[in-house]
Amino acid sequence: LELVESGGGLVQPGGSLRLSCSISGLTSDYDSIGWFRQAPGKEREGSACIRFSDGAFFYGDSAKGRFTILSDNAEDSERQEVHLQMDRLEPEDMGLYYCAVAPIGALCVPDDYKRWGQGTQVTVSS
Repeated sequence: LELVESGGGLVQPGGSLRLSCSISGLTSDYDSIGWFRQAPGKEREGSACIRFSDGAFFYGDSAKGRFTILSDNAEDSERQEVHLQMDRLEPEDMGLYYCAVAPIGALCVPDDYKRWGQGTQVTVSS
């Protein structure tokens, strides 16, 4: 199982970025894919997650109304592409963004997610 994030970069406040997570080797043991942000000196927190078993979406409070998580592929595919569309970005959104996968029952909290990518940096600055 491998997760590779891309799409991070520098953007001005109010701008948009689209992060991508390419996942290979996914098995039916995993039911949820999520995006998590870690700002310097802070704990990792959930931005957005998809749970395939019941079609549920979860968004962190700061992401609601501005971020959208999108999945390109069917849930039973070995390969998945999951994107995080981030609009109206604010300096508070800066951080290292990780994608991760979790087994059944995940609630978009980091401890539920068992495999992680290396992260992609998002910087919001004028």
